[in-house]
Amino acid sequence: MAGRARLDDAPERLVQAAIGLLAEQGPSAVKARAVASASGLSTMVVYSHFGGIPELMGAVVDHGFKELGRAFVRVPVTEDPIADLFVMALSCRRLARENPHLYDLMFGLSTRATYRPLSDADLRLSGRSPAFREAYAHVTAACERLVDSGRVERQEPEVVAAQLWSLVHGYITLELADHFVEFEDAVVQVLLPLGVNFSVGLGDSRERAEASHQAGSLLYDSLVEGR
Repeated sequence: MAGRARLDDAPERLVQAAIGLLAEQGPSAVKARAVASASGLSTMVVYSHFGGIPELMGAVVDHGFKELGRAFVRVPVTEDPIADLFVMALSCRRLARENPHLYDLMFGLSTRATYRPLSDADLRLSGRSPAFREAYAHVTAACERLVDSGRVERQEPEVVAAQLWSLVHGYITLELADHFVEFEDAVVQVLLPLGVNFSVGLGDSRERAEASHQAGSLLYDSLVEGR
């Protein structure tokens, strides 16, 4: 029975082992033998459950987006959708900084050939992933609340969400690559005013946009302290 229990949770153990290797040593360390050793399982179990490392990496990406989705769920829905969206942006940043290699894998930034999208569209490490779509739905919903609030010009929430997603992950990618080292606090000096300018561009007033981002920053801090 103990052996069966060990095999029943094998997929999760393998995914966690791969995530740990990514965090500690980077993508080049994620090989079947290393994952098997880190999980306390055999190499055969890796292939029997996932078929190979590319498929395992797909499961790792799904795990990452599920974690992101859970982070979004923890963000309270308030009467200020811009503040809510800024909390979500800061939550994305926190997860990226906790495991930059996992973030790279989730957003297609890894350059290792074995991690590139597979030919089968259903297995690609991309926006087709149901786990990604579930996480991203929280962003779209918040953008719908923003448009419905009347604070910005009437526009398609899906387009606003795509633009905001690009803004946030462009910032995160550059920050992880140390492009903002000259700033004492890049969140305050770059990300927050970037969000304000984006909101103003959508039609919000600068005063309200600044207040919302400050409120979002305080709300995020309280959520982190309460973890």
